[in-house]
Amino acid sequence: MRRAYSVHIMNTPSREDAVTRGILETIDTRSDVSQRHLADNLGVALGLANLYLKRCVRKGLIKIKQAPANRYLYYLTPKGFAEKSRLTAQYLAVSFDFYRRAGESCAKVFRICDEKKFKRLLLCGVSEFAEIASLRADEHGIQIVGTFDPSSDRTRFINKPVWRRLDQASGYDACLLTAVNDPMALHKEVSSRIDDERILVPDMLGLKFTRNNVR
Repeated sequence: MRRAYSVHIMNTPSREDAVTRGILETIDTRSDVSQRHLADNLGVALGLANLYLKRCVRKGLIKIKQAPANRYLYYLTPKGFAEKSRLTAQYLAVSFDFYRRAGESCAKVFRICDEKKFKRLLLCGVSEFAEIASLRADEHGIQIVGTFDPSSDRTRFINKPVWRRLDQASGYDACLLTAVNDPMALHKEVSSRIDDERILVPDMLGLKFTRNNVR
């Protein structure tokens, strides 16, 4: 089962807005969607999907029509269409801002890598930020050897191996912190094994240290 990763720390729209947008977009595409399908599509529990669906009905965003065989059809109301458009625009605005800021943060990191002759990096944390870092690394001639993430159930990420133990990884000059879910905890684990000078902390993560932040 694929595990989604969150970018909530990056000031993305609230969970409620994200789930509501997902429900409205799904129903706009398919009126005979089941609550189970909604839950699976959104990556949330069935009970939570049901709760948000009822909330959308109460707000007048969705109307329900009973169909044969004890099924239900869901339709967006004019208010629902307007809300879907608003939430989509909000999501895109934040997403574009996220990619821009993430790219700028990565550029600062890789300038430090150039100065310190770090050519091979180990990412620390499977995340959308890690994907952006990988793309920007290619532009600077820096190789990503893989990703360390003790909480991930993946074996591959960005076509590189994922290790759940730091001692399984090798051949890297420095570690780049890319975790967005509790980056402080992962930093603490890495810093217990790696010198601070070899741990790069992008300013995008908003962590405060005295020696190894990239500003």
